[in-house]
Amino acid sequence: MTQPTVSRQQALNAAQKKSTKKRKGSFLRILINTSIVMLSLLALFMLWFFFTSSGNKLRYLMADTLISTQHRHWAAYLIGEKELSTRVDEYWNRFDKYAEAPIVTQPSFEPSPTGPAASNAPAKPAIEVKPIEGKGHFGYYKGYLLFVHDPKKLRIVVPDKYGKGEKVSAMVKRTGALAGVNGGGFVDPEWKGNGFQPTGIVMSGGKIFYLDSGMNTPIHIVGIDSEGKMIAGKYSPNELLKMKMSEAVTFSPRFIVNGVGQIKGPEDGWGVAPRTSMAQTADGTIIFAIIDGRQTHSIGASLYEIQEIFLKEGAIIAANLDGGSSTVLVKDNEIVNKPASEYGERYLPTAWLVFDNPLTAPIKNVWEGVDINKIDPSKW
Repeated sequence: MTQPTVSRQQALNAAQKKSTKKRKGSFLRILINTSIVMLSLLALFMLWFFFTSSGNKLRYLMADTLISTQHRHWAAYLIGEKELSTRVDEYWNRFDKYAEAPIVTQPSFEPSPTGPAASNAPAKPAIEVKPIEGKGHFGYYKGYLLFVHDPKKLRIVVPDKYGKGEKVSAMVKRTGALAGVNGGGFVDPEWKGNGFQPTGIVMSGGKIFYLDSGMNTPIHIVGIDSEGKMIAGKYSPNELLKMKMSEAVTFSPRFIVNGVGQIKGPEDGWGVAPRTSMAQTADGTIIFAIIDGRQTHSIGASLYEIQEIFLKEGAIIAANLDGGSSTVLVKDNEIVNKPASEYGERYLPTAWLVFDNPLTAPIKNVWEGVDINKIDPSKW
């Protein structure tokens, strides 16, 4: 009996079906094998991340970084709610402890029209900006150091209009300042605040502009007294007035005292973030560190790394200022660094500005006569 002839097209179709089936089988095997490898690697990573010393160091560094941002609650996914609460309390207790050490070493300079340098030394410029970069414990950072050789040329400047903070660049332009950096903390509901209401205390020109505590309640401050000496730590407003404090804002911690760093290691550096910090050397020079962060060119720095930078510059006292998206350096009416916020500069209640003639700087108390309990920091 004659067998039916298989056409060439039928044979080709059969071969294609067989090839397709084979490819699907190969793809499925590859997918399964890849999934097994990925799951195995993930399991190994999780074991390392949660159950080894080096993994725990990275995990807590990541948690500390989140703690210092508006996404603090995310840290609970890394260390748990209870540990998060404990960790935050430990930091505030540590900051209070840093503030307990008495200040013994102070600048010994003779203020003069050209700054605190000795009369036989060459005159220094009012300000100098120095780029810095380095490899931290979590990645690379870049930023700037702003040197202010005469500390008495610094003033705390506040917004000019009620109800809304002001960008540092706008403050610099409005007042004719040489340069400016962001200052103290502020009430920031859901991290969408208008930047108008500070936290703690604001002093400018020796006067209290804003205060949300009692006159005898110790609060963290960073400031300069009437002689140009930097003061940082925990003091009551009455103590500050007796100390003849000239300029001050609230933030923490103070992390260099008498030329000695208080932060003992990278693990205590409060994570990695954009930073603004302030220090003073023995000759009276004020140094601001402005470090970019949360960006490809600079991940940010820990306070331990800022401490190392300041100690190399000869700092005898140093303290932290507001950082994160607030970190900004303005010079000659230009923003020098790259603020972390995708929206650019933030609106802020305070800034450190440098003036040729600080006594004539146009600074008014925008909170004078205001009931601070009626300020709505969320309303723009």
